[in-house]
Amino acid sequence: MQTFPCPFCGQRPETEFHFAGDLGNLRPEGFLEVSPETWSSYLFAHNNPRGESKEIWKHLTCMEVFTMNRDTLSHIVNSSTALLPEGEA
Repeated sequence: MQTFPCPFCGQRPETEFHFAGDLGNLRPEGFLEVSPETWSSYLFAHNNPRGESKEIWKHLTCMEVFTMNRDTLSHIVNSSTALLPEGEA
């Protein structure tokens, strides 16, 4: 089993985490002004980079949200995780 580093709890098993999305995929502002195409793109068009990926994760044990750099080819997780910057969700 793979382990991920939580910035609050340290190394924990991957089953304690939930993938929350790509870092920088910002929710469109407004309600009536947003086109169906924009909503569709926000909800379904995700990055699928080959190599290093910047992602948002949630540790289900402590309920904290943070960013993590992960290599999609080797599954190696950069040991430095960080709090989610304000407005980046």
